[in-house]
Amino acid sequence: MAKLRKHTSPTPCVRVAPSGVHGLGAFATRALPAFALLGLYEGRRYSPQEVAARTWDDQLTYLFTLSNQETIDGAKGGNGTRHLNHACDPNCEAVEEYDDAGQVLLKFQTIVPVEAGDELFIDYCLTADDGSPPSDYPCRCGSSNCRGTMLAPVETS
Repeated sequence: MAKLRKHTSPTPCVRVAPSGVHGLGAFATRALPAFALLGLYEGRRYSPQEVAARTWDDQLTYLFTLSNQETIDGAKGGNGTRHLNHACDPNCEAVEEYDDAGQVLLKFQTIVPVEAGDELFIDYCLTADDGSPPSDYPCRCGSSNCRGTMLAPVETS
């Protein structure tokens, strides 16, 4: 099942550079309107069984699980989109689409206008399947709306 695209697609709107939030970040190369395509999230694809059978480095991962339960590892054949850091008040989002062959594609797009040089962020909305506390997933975004964690917001009824 593991699929690796031979060539990654270009990301001309994204420049990778040191981030003030965490490690490397993705930055806009030019002013972009809301809903501008940044690029596809690419890399090796794994089935749920393959993910369960592997030992992952929990310190730095570029894993993104899709709605069909496949996981893309951006560290293996990915492009600059893998460097979008988390923020509780993001300026970008991940959107799934299907290609002509029926494969789920993951694209990143802006959700508000951004200026050239702005760091690009998504809300990771992580889930802790092992019951880990939110403090195990600290957020450093500095937003006035910061939840203090990269975990998904707790749903209230």
